[in-house]
Formats: sequence, C-alpha cells, structure tokens
Amino acid sequence: MIHAKDINEQSKWQDLTPGCEIYEPGTAVLTKTGEWRTMTPHWDPAKCKQCLLCAPYCPDSSIPVKDGKRSDFDFDHCKGCGICYKVCPFHAISFGKEDE
Repeated sequence: MIHAKDINEQSKWQDLTPGCEIYEPGTAVLTKTGEWRTMTPHWDPAKCKQCLLCAPYCPDSSIPVKDGKRSDFDFDHCKGCGICYKVCPFHAISFGKEDE
C-alpha cells in the first residue's frame, strides 16, 4: 500500500492503492484549481454592502471572510462558476472572460 503522503508527480498509477484504501485525510488547500477557470468574477468593494450572501454559496470557499467582512477572491481556488455573481443583490460582483 502506498501512503497518500508518498504520492507525487512521479508516482505511476499502477503503484497507487485503490481510493478506498487511502486513509490519510486530504484538503484542497494544497491543490490550486483556479487555473481551470475560463470566466472570472470581479469584486467591486465600493458596491459591496458586506451582506456576505456570496460566501456560503461559493462551492470552492474562494471568498475569504475575516472579522465579518469579505475580501477579494481567492483566485488560487476559484473555478469561475458564477454563483457569487448570481446571488449578489448589490451587483458588487461582475463576471467576464478570464483575460478581461
């Protein structure tokens, strides 16, 4: 059995233990998935009323909240799904192509 901590880019799939036998917990914190994004949310702090409706809807926890206030997106993990854009009642989030 290969342990999760020992899996790396050189690990061959044939050497991996089936998923049901890896016992170590994992986290997405170490996996930067934001590069998958093709659409990007843009936050306008001037329009934001800090209602925080966007944060619990984010499936990637990419909207940091500290001391009851949100800050800009965690683009290392945001996949650009647009849910935050849809739920913002104050239009403080716009949504566009990655290169815009």
